[in-house]
Order: sequence, then structure tokens, then C-alpha cells
Amino acid sequence: MIVERESDGRGVPPVLSAMAAWSWRLIVTGVVVWFSVQVIVRLSFVALPVAIALLLTALLFPLTDRLRETGMRSIWATWITMLLAFAVIVGLGFIIGIRANDEFPRLAEQVQVTAREVQNWLLTGPFQLKEAQLTEIVNEIVRQINTQRSAITSTILSTATVFVEVLASIVLLLFVTFFLLKDGGQIWSWFLRAFGGAAPRVDRAGRAAWHTLSQYIHGTVIVAAIHGVVIGIVLFGMGVPLWAPLAVLIFVASFIPIVGIFFAGGLATLVTLGAKGMIFALVFVGILVVEQQLENHVLQPLIVGRAVKFHPLAIILVLAIGGVLGGIAGAAIAVPIVAVLYRALPELRRTPPELPPGEPHEPPAPPKPPAGRVPGAGEDVSPQHSG
Repeated sequence: MIVERESDGRGVPPVLSAMAAWSWRLIVTGVVVWFSVQVIVRLSFVALPVAIALLLTALLFPLTDRLRETGMRSIWATWITMLLAFAVIVGLGFIIGIRANDEFPRLAEQVQVTAREVQNWLLTGPFQLKEAQLTEIVNEIVRQINTQRSAITSTILSTATVFVEVLASIVLLLFVTFFLLKDGGQIWSWFLRAFGGAAPRVDRAGRAAWHTLSQYIHGTVIVAAIHGVVIGIVLFGMGVPLWAPLAVLIFVASFIPIVGIFFAGGLATLVTLGAKGMIFALVFVGILVVEQQLENHVLQPLIVGRAVKFHPLAIILVLAIGGVLGGIAGAAIAVPIVAVLYRALPELRRTPPELPPGEPHEPPAPPKPPAGRVPGAGEDVSPQHSG
């Protein structure tokens, strides 16, 4: 047995051999993934707008497709879709701006009233703070703000310098969205030519990925709209200022699973606390928690369906990685990207079932002559001469 093992070169235990084989494959895969991530990070100026453009295309494509079905040219269908989307965004921004301009002074007054009530409660409530202690706390907060003023100023200046890059990314995003809506099918056909014999597999994977992306983005928009409407009605019923901007903020934040609603809900809670006091803030938090549970257990399974079937821990990890690599935009697109890959990779590995054996293949029959014409004697009507 020993001689046979040595002659065959199999002196290593099978378990260790399998572990070594898996290890070098994992190392190579990890190196490829690491270099790919580095390339994407370096090209984030292009990668993020393209990813967001794909999401917008999946959202707007049904409207463009409906317009084409009516007989409209592709260029006009695309322009109408883009202009309608732009009109909706501008209209919402205009309404929110007017509401914010009208209600902000009232919010400032209510915050001052609430601050005085909190100050009186701290002085006369269970803490029994002295006015000197409260003044010292306020002075310490002001002192910390003044200490960090230079950091805040540099952050604002750096944000101002990034504005040009953001504007250029938006322009790129609009161009990519426009051409994907107009020539998406042609672009995909051109892309498949690079894969030769593997084109059918890539085509199946791409179609599965597109179906998943469309299902995810449409379901997410519906769920986010329900979020915004419900929270907007609650804030309006409570008489909270800036209820319309807060409702839109919650709608936008709902596109970032789990984390977004906590951020937007926390900001809405702070506004409610400053404007209406502790009782209204606690009621709002309770309604927000109940509404979030309804979303997790009712809305997401029914509306989004099986497009994203991830455990919450997996979603948190994906969001964290996306946030580290791409900031807020990276966190917003991380989950749909992983969902698309999760549904597309099995299609790349899957081999379609072979067709059952049938009758021997017969050549096609020659074409029939045009109606009203009888071929003359000796006239050849074979396919190569029928022209």
C-alpha cells in the first residue's frame, strides 16, 4: 500500500488534499474580487451613476414600453418618459420648498416653547437641577460647537468642491438612463456578441437579473410610497410642521433597507419632539414601530415578493459594505446588486435540458410562387433561384 501511494503521488491524506485545492481556489477568487472592488472604487465616479441609471431604467421602462406599443417611435417614447419623470421630481421639490418656507418659522417658535418647557422640567422635576448647572451644560455644548467650528467649516468647503463632481455624475446618470431606455435591447444584443458560444447562458442570466431588478425596484417604490403617505398623514394629523418634507424624506430613505427608515424616522421624531413635546413624540415612535413591522411581515412579502430573499443579517452586512465603498449611494444600490447577482449566477451554471430525440431533420419545402402567377414549364422554383 505504501509503495502504491508513493508511486501514485498520493501520500497526502484526501481531506488535506481537498482542503488545499479549495484553499488555492479561494485565494485566487479573493484576489480577483479584491482587484475588481478596487477598480470599481477607483471608477466610482462612473460606476455609481451607471448603477443608479439601471435602477431608474427598470423603474421607467414599463412606461416607455407602453408608449412604443401604441406605435410611437422609440425616441419620442423615451423623451416623454424622461420629461414626465423630471416634471414629477420638480413638482414635488417645488411643493416641498413652499411648505418648508411657510412652516419653518412656526417650527422655530414651537421649538423655543418646548425648550423652555424642558428647561423648567429640569429645574423643577425629579432631577432638581440648579439654574447654574443648566447654564453650565448649555455653555459646554456651545463651547464644543465652537471648538469644532473649523472642522465644520472645512467639511462645508469640501462639500462645496464636490458639488461639481455630483453635478457631472447627475448628467452622466441622465445620459445613461436615456440611452438604456431608447436602445436597451440593441445594447444587450451587442453585449452578447462578445461571449460567443456562452451567449445563451449569459442571456438567461441577464434576463433573470433584469426581472429581479424590475421586481425589486417597483416593489420598493410601492412600499416607500406607502411609508411616506402613512407617516405624512400621521404627522399632519398631529399638527407637526414640515410634515410634507418629512414624508418625502421617509419615502426616499425607504430605498435603503432597515437603516434608512431608522434615520428618517429618528429625524421626524426629533422634529415632533421639538414641535409638540414628549407625548406626541412617543406616540409617533409607537406608530412608526408598528408601521415598520407591518412592512417587514406584510408589505415586503406581498409586494416585493421573492426578488430579495435575504436574512436581515445578510442585508445589514451588504448595507455596511455598500456604505463603506460608496457612501449613501452605495448603501442604496448594494441590496439590489447582490439580489441581481444571487439570481443571475445560478442561470450561468444551469444547463438547459436537452431536447428529446425527434424525427430526422428534413430540409424546408421550397417557397410557394406569388399568388396569381403560375410558373411556366421548365421554370425552376427552387429556393436558390426563386429570389
